[in-house]
Amino acid sequence: MRVTEVREFGGPEVLVAGEAPEPVAGPGQVLIAVAAVDTIFVETQVRGGWGREYFPLTLPYVPGGGIAGTVRATGEGVDPAWAGRRVAVSIGHTGGCAELAVAAADALVTVPDSVSLTDAAALVHDGVTAAKLLDNTTLRAGEQVLIVGASGGMGTVLVQLAKAAGARVVGVVRGDRKASLVRELGADSVVDAARPDWVEAARAALGGGGADVVLDGVGGEVGLTAFELVADGGRFSAHGAPTGGFAPVDPDAAAARGVRLLGIQDVQMSAAEHTDLVELALRAAAEGTLRPVIGATFPLEHAAAAHEAIESRALVGKVVITV
Repeated sequence: MRVTEVREFGGPEVLVAGEAPEPVAGPGQVLIAVAAVDTIFVETQVRGGWGREYFPLTLPYVPGGGIAGTVRATGEGVDPAWAGRRVAVSIGHTGGCAELAVAAADALVTVPDSVSLTDAAALVHDGVTAAKLLDNTTLRAGEQVLIVGASGGMGTVLVQLAKAAGARVVGVVRGDRKASLVRELGADSVVDAARPDWVEAARAALGGGGADVVLDGVGGEVGLTAFELVADGGRFSAHGAPTGGFAPVDPDAAAARGVRLLGIQDVQMSAAEHTDLVELALRAAAEGTLRPVIGATFPLEHAAAAHEAIESRALVGKVVITV
C-alpha cells in the first residue's frame, strides 16, 4: 500500500512517498480504508525533531494520528456490522498517512451522513481538544474569552464553541483575511497581533478590563504578553507552542493575581473520553453548529507540501491530507 513516511528528522522534504505491507486487523481492531488524515501543527514540529520527550518516535515512521475512512474488515471479537461504515478515529501519533490503517474498534465513531470524511478528519483532534479546553477552563455564559491564534484549525473551533456556550469572544489573529474569517465565525471583536499596539487594542475590546479566560494557542512571547490580558482571578491556558515553546508564564506571578494556570498536560484524557468528544464534535457538525474550516487539502503524495503550508502560516483554518 502507499504511505508517506518520515525517514529522518528535518524539514518538510523528509516526508517521502513509499510503500508498506498492508496491515491486518487484530483482535478488537478494524481495518480502515483511509480517506482523510488530520494534520496539525505539532506534527510539523515533531517531524523537525522537536518534542521527543513527549513523542518518542522511532525512525522511520508514518505520521498522522487522526483519520476518517471506511471500515474494510473487522478483527476477531469485533461486530462485523462495522464493515462498510464511515468512521472517524484517533489512532495515536502515527500510522494515518497511508491507504490502510488499523484502529481499535472501541474508539470508532460513526460519521453522520451529512458530514464529509474530510470534515470528520478535521475534527478528530481539534474538535476534541477545543471541547476539553473549554471544559478545563470552566468557561461560562456571559464571560469574556480571549482566543490567541483564533484563525487556526483549533482556534476556529474554539471561537464557535465559545460563542455557543454564551461567552463574549475576542480573537487574536494576524492579517485582515484571518480577521474577517474569525468575525464570520461569530467573534464579537478581533485584534490584529501584527499591530504594535495589539495589547492595548485587545484590552479595549475587552472593555478596559481583562478576560475571564485566555486561551493561548500560539505560545512564546505572544502568549506571555497575552497573560497580561487575563483578569485577576481568571484562567490562562498555555496549550499551544507553534512559536517553538509554550508561553513562559511565571507561576508565582499567576498565583499573586489568583490566576489559574493550565497547560498541555491538562488536555490529556482517557481513550473513552476522547471517543466521546469526537462523537460530540461530529454531532455538532451534523447539526450545523460547528463548521471545521479547511484552508487546503493535499493528496497523500504531497504531504511535504501540506507541512510547508502549515509552517508558512499563510492559510486560514486546517490542512487535511486526502488519500
